[in-house]
Amino acid sequence: MPLDRLREYRPDPAEPADFDQFWKDTLAGHDAVTAEFVPYDAKLSTVEVQDVTFTGWGGQPVKAWLLLPRQRTGPLPAVVQYIGYNGGRGVPYEWLTWSAAGYAHLVMDNRGQGGGGKTIAETPDVAPDGHGSSSPGFLTRGVEDPARHYYRRLITDAVRAVDAAKASPDVDPARVAVLGGSQGGGLALAAAGLRDDLAAMIADVPFLCHYRRASQITDTGPYAEIARFLKGHRFAADGVLDTLSYFDGVNFAARATCPGWFSVGLMDNVCPPSTVFAAYHRYAGDKQIEIFTYNGHEGGAEYDLPRKLTALHATLGVPGTGE
Repeated sequence: MPLDRLREYRPDPAEPADFDQFWKDTLAGHDAVTAEFVPYDAKLSTVEVQDVTFTGWGGQPVKAWLLLPRQRTGPLPAVVQYIGYNGGRGVPYEWLTWSAAGYAHLVMDNRGQGGGGKTIAETPDVAPDGHGSSSPGFLTRGVEDPARHYYRRLITDAVRAVDAAKASPDVDPARVAVLGGSQGGGLALAAAGLRDDLAAMIADVPFLCHYRRASQITDTGPYAEIARFLKGHRFAADGVLDTLSYFDGVNFAARATCPGWFSVGLMDNVCPPSTVFAAYHRYAGDKQIEIFTYNGHEGGAEYDLPRKLTALHATLGVPGTGE
């Protein structure tokens, strides 16, 4: 789809009538988040690392890292980061940028993922069909019923990770942003749509958006999991896509009110540009999108960090300056 059409692409949303009630009931069925912050000896001179365990979906323990600049004078603005598909929190040395910029940085683990050969996960997915770290197939786990779908649990974890960050005495709870790329971007959209207390949202090349179109125009994973499933389950398409609509970033975007920054790669065959623009156009808060014409799913990569740092400086303040 050429860029001029993408700028106007506003498909009719596939939104269940009970979308809001589904998520109200999902999140109401949980007690207040508890979070434990244990010092972790990372042998880093300028960054303090804490090994975090907080209560996610169903009160189940979810792992995270909290990275903090050692030199700080009070509670810091914070970013909660969500990780891409089939990754996990890995080791703290992989996540040093945001603490180096002066922010408190909470990195949430992906339950039951981490089998992708890059960053590993340590949080098992214990309900309803428990398993530890594993490789893909998450899009179709429990796809027969929204109440049992894998992303109901992971999105609940993402919402509660914000509470975990706010529970830290080193975090200013009024200045918390969410961010991520690919699946992490989709989770950031979900958190922004389900919370009204966030300062900002950054979604780079977001996954988990506009499932019907994505599954029909790309044969690249993860969306290809849907097509493979439906190739065999020939008469299940409507039910499967109805389930997935409860976890669609396009629908969460319509409910997000904090400032949002997006990015898209026009040669992205993993998360096709039209799926990103569908979420971007429906985003209810102030928004901007950075377009990388000749890039695929890598988007702007680290070259886009100055833009994101500038955005967070403007909304969270510049750490350590009092501004």
